[in-house]
Amino acid sequence: MRVLFASTRGSGHFHPLVPLIDLCTGRGDDILVVAPPGLEPLLAARQQPYRIGAEPPDGALSATLGRVLRLPPDESVSLMIREVFGGLFLDAMLPALDEACRTWRPDLVLHEACEFASVIAAERHGVPHARVAVSAAEFTRSGDALLDAVFESHDRGLADRLRTSPYLTRLPASLDPSPYPRTHRYHASAPSVPAPDRWDDGEEPLLYVTLGTEAGALPTAAGLYRALLDAVRGLPVRVLLTVGHGTDTTDLGPIPRNVRVEAWVPQDDVLRSASLVICHGGSGTVFGALAAGVPLVCVPLFADQPDNARMVAAAGAGVAVAPTGAPADEAAVLGADDVSGIRSAVQLLLKDSSYRARAEQLAAEMRSAADCAELIAALDPTT
Repeated sequence: MRVLFASTRGSGHFHPLVPLIDLCTGRGDDILVVAPPGLEPLLAARQQPYRIGAEPPDGALSATLGRVLRLPPDESVSLMIREVFGGLFLDAMLPALDEACRTWRPDLVLHEACEFASVIAAERHGVPHARVAVSAAEFTRSGDALLDAVFESHDRGLADRLRTSPYLTRLPASLDPSPYPRTHRYHASAPSVPAPDRWDDGEEPLLYVTLGTEAGALPTAAGLYRALLDAVRGLPVRVLLTVGHGTDTTDLGPIPRNVRVEAWVPQDDVLRSASLVICHGGSGTVFGALAAGVPLVCVPLFADQPDNARMVAAAGAGVAVAPTGAPADEAAVLGADDVSGIRSAVQLLLKDSSYRARAEQLAAEMRSAADCAELIAALDPTT
């Protein structure tokens, strides 16, 4: 089978595709990844062939993202979906994806949920396509409604065909009911690798603290990390904080004795040993923690993070702290009350075993779904 994978920029959008790319590679399928220039360093480090599309016009993306950051959460999400994912990114990537579908002739297109140019290209050339979830289903569906006019301008009936295409998600039904009629739930098995000794050098509970791959680029990033450090200072725990490769750790000030700071770690490795995750509620971290049965303290900042935080809290698998109603550039500042709230939430989750039990129940439900091999076999149009 020839499988074309398509992603927008940002590792958080690409990583949900990785288990499926690896599975298809292992099956001996022909693989082609098409992505924007921002993903080229990541793709170059992998073994699969890839093609790079175009970027939006100079200045257009930065100007739009500046507007996104200044809006309240709901308005910023709407603008991001309409003008970035459904506008600038779609227009920039459509020529490369149309060319790939026309000349490489895939049997199947798998695209992450916010990448739409590949859907238009696949429909033009009669190629089946399926959508890989990045966020919760209701959040994704609310975004679809904003783009009906965009889809219809390219092909009448396209909006409905997108919604009825296969929707692939790692989240379990009890946590994330899906409005999509062809929902396939699956799990991606993490490689069984012992956690490195540097995370097992004590008996205290291990807390994994991360703000994912995007928050580190905010001008307030150092203050965010500083607040998280203050929240765990002096607690009887070991803390692993990851800050990304773009953060200067000297800006963080004194590091508490119970904290180790790293630029990046393999998430699956540390989650095997973690008692608790403190994060911004990004989908990659939330999905990974729940799959490992680890409860979460979510401190949402923007995008789908408030929705993810509420979902985790409603399921009893964690606590949401200070979901703000402010624009992202203001929300990305944590005050003394937020620090106190995070600290209290950590103490609660470490004391009350029901949060861990609920996270482990969700992990068991996730493991009961089809594995990647079963999923790809079910989607393979050549069999």
